[in-house]
Amino acid sequence: MSSERIITVRALTRVEGEGALHVRLDGDEVEDVRLSIYEAPRFFEAFLRERSIEDVPDLTARICGICPVAYQMSSVHALEAALGITITPTIRRLRRLMYCGEWIESHSLHVFLLHAADFFGCASGIELARQFPQQVNDGLQIKQAGNALLEVLGGRAIHPVNVRIGGFHRLPAAGELTALLPKLREARSAAIAAADWIAEFEFPACEFECEWVALTHPDEYPMNAGLIGSTRFPAIEVDEFEDHFEETQVHHSTALHATRRERQTPYLLGPLSRLNLNRDRLRKPAREIAQRLLPQRVIHNRFLSIAARLVEIVHCLDEAIESIQDYRAEGEASCRYAARSGRGCAATEAPRGTLYHAYEISDDGRVRRAKIVPPTSQNQRQIETDLAHFLPAVLDQPDDQIALSCEKLIRSYDPCISCSTHFLKLTMERR
Repeated sequence: MSSERIITVRALTRVEGEGALHVRLDGDEVEDVRLSIYEAPRFFEAFLRERSIEDVPDLTARICGICPVAYQMSSVHALEAALGITITPTIRRLRRLMYCGEWIESHSLHVFLLHAADFFGCASGIELARQFPQQVNDGLQIKQAGNALLEVLGGRAIHPVNVRIGGFHRLPAAGELTALLPKLREARSAAIAAADWIAEFEFPACEFECEWVALTHPDEYPMNAGLIGSTRFPAIEVDEFEDHFEETQVHHSTALHATRRERQTPYLLGPLSRLNLNRDRLRKPAREIAQRLLPQRVIHNRFLSIAARLVEIVHCLDEAIESIQDYRAEGEASCRYAARSGRGCAATEAPRGTLYHAYEISDDGRVRRAKIVPPTSQNQRQIETDLAHFLPAVLDQPDDQIALSCEKLIRSYDPCISCSTHFLKLTMERR
């Protein structure tokens, strides 16, 4: 005899997208956990077909309002690979600087306004600001610094328009960037001070081993180049991605699930993955904060992702300051190229993890095929697995507390399901 318990969270705030969590229990045994994404598909891969390759960076930027740079950079890198373009060192460094801006603004939004509230029982960032006005104001200041970088390099902070195949439509003047240095230095001081605040958080127990996957690079903390590394498998070239990772459709979700082809196992992307694989590539101040907040060589507690994001904020602010100090507006804004048929792929590190793009293009410079694998869809199978491991510890709580605990865990991944309404419905079946 089975009975069904339904718990509805009226609005799952502080994440992007619509989702439902379905849990089936047999007594105290968790039989099934399903994280359902029930939004309509957005068809970006389909409507890129037959479009000019020059349209791709601006179109892919519209996939996300919080991390448009990741989609632009992955698309232009993949198309440049197909066209045989080698960008200049100046363009490469400016692209990393732009990526720094995105990590700074995205991570600070999540740390100070979306995730930190969970550690103090607050329902929103506004409520958190009543308890910690200085910290939340500092977070906004850090986010503004990231936005300012995107405005100068991308033309605007949301859906930038200055990125193109081969480089940029225009290079920024040195004065435009140096004018940002005071704001970036103030943001750096605020981020370092926030480490003292986060060090006092009480982190729930959530130690689940898994495969961590992220780009790795011998000389730099990875953002837009490198091998695809793993804590369980040898590193692979980016063009081997589809040989080792696959997406499948599941009946309970409009989002595809990704697994390792070798064993059909889930894996996890994001700031903890990058830190687990690339800690020694952090700049010294960020590495010192990591050693203080995240001393284990491999961190498994999902709730500690908030600390990993702060570490990356400090790293990006230091890199941005150095890049601007060294910048000279020299050379062409973009590399010349001619359209030709070919195939190219690329992977970059979006704030939430590794983002993969692949394109086939025709002789006349049009897209024949596009494949985009965002980090959140890759994480979803592992999120379900984590929830199944996490639930037994909270099943003795009232239903509303169980739902709240699940929300907190889901929020720790900073899932970007889409840019639409926020709703989570939790259904529990108890036998």
